[in-house]
Amino acid sequence: MIRCTLLCTHSSNFMDSKNTISITEARKRIFEIAEEVQKPDKYFTLTENGRPKAVLMSAEEFDSIMETIDILSDPNALESIKKAEDEYKKGEYQTWDEFKKEIGFDKNREAPMVCEKTTKKYGTNKKLKTVKTK
Repeated sequence: MIRCTLLCTHSSNFMDSKNTISITEARKRIFEIAEEVQKPDKYFTLTENGRPKAVLMSAEEFDSIMETIDILSDPNALESIKKAEDEYKKGEYQTWDEFKKEIGFDKNREAPMVCEKTTKKYGTNKKLKTVKTK
């Protein structure tokens, strides 16, 4: 039910004429389109005989959408989000400055950095040929 709500809410934006092209046109411009979809919220709807057939988007955007669907499909995650929202409304939260103080963050020290690195590998099934240049 949540999954349908998420997808249906945005369905009116799917067929934006600026981003809808035929598969034939996409084939001619594939490298240009592949670059273009790297921009935030940019995707192309590909049509066959005037009807939507496929959507081309960046791998990062696809992963983000799939993760959102996964989270929204998990009743425990939704419960946690609801609980956090209720606590926030009641004023039961900690400010960023309070949190930094609690963990002992010192302005004179280098800030800790947290990064997420994807574990997914993307590539083709063809072996790449290395060409030596002089």
